[in-house]
Amino acid sequence: MAEFVEGFETLGQLPPAVAFFGSSRATPDDPAYLLAEKTARTLAENGFAIITGGGPGIMEAANKGATEGGGLSVGLNIDLPNEQAPNPYVRKLVNFRYFFVRKVMFVKHSIAFVIMPGGFGTLDELFEATNLIQTQRSRPFPVILMDGGYWQGLLDWMRGTVVRQGRVSAEEMAILRVAETPEEVLSIIRASTEPPLTV
Repeated sequence: MAEFVEGFETLGQLPPAVAFFGSSRATPDDPAYLLAEKTARTLAENGFAIITGGGPGIMEAANKGATEGGGLSVGLNIDLPNEQAPNPYVRKLVNFRYFFVRKVMFVKHSIAFVIMPGGFGTLDELFEATNLIQTQRSRPFPVILMDGGYWQGLLDWMRGTVVRQGRVSAEEMAILRVAETPEEVLSIIRASTEPPLTV
């Protein structure tokens, strides 16, 4: 319970915030790292806070971009036995012991999710978000897959197998958006709010 209270109190006054997810293994010369950094910088320059898991890789890239863009750089760090020290670009840090509390904070305090190339943890966050929206346990918000080539195999399988067999509807697939550039991400986020958001 204390983690919920601390999270709500610490994050309650954030400006509109966008959460980034992706591989913790991405290095600074990885194209995905560079794209996350550039996208977060663009969003920060347009008034958005950036929230990540606070660790290395894509998380570091997004926090770095937020800092470079003059935006608020937030890290929701998880205490794990062999992981992770917060990256040096986090300016507001909240530590969590429990994944489920941390997940609530991401959904509660973000107006969009940007999903960069990643592994199991990234897929977990991706499908948690889409399931919450599909089942109307969360307000609808953009879930944006960046680098369409990385996600194409997954999307083809979902459309060709999951949708075709009636497990998910074509309308539900529309929860997922694909973007290649920071400008596309910014446009999707701005268009998703009623009235369109300007910050």
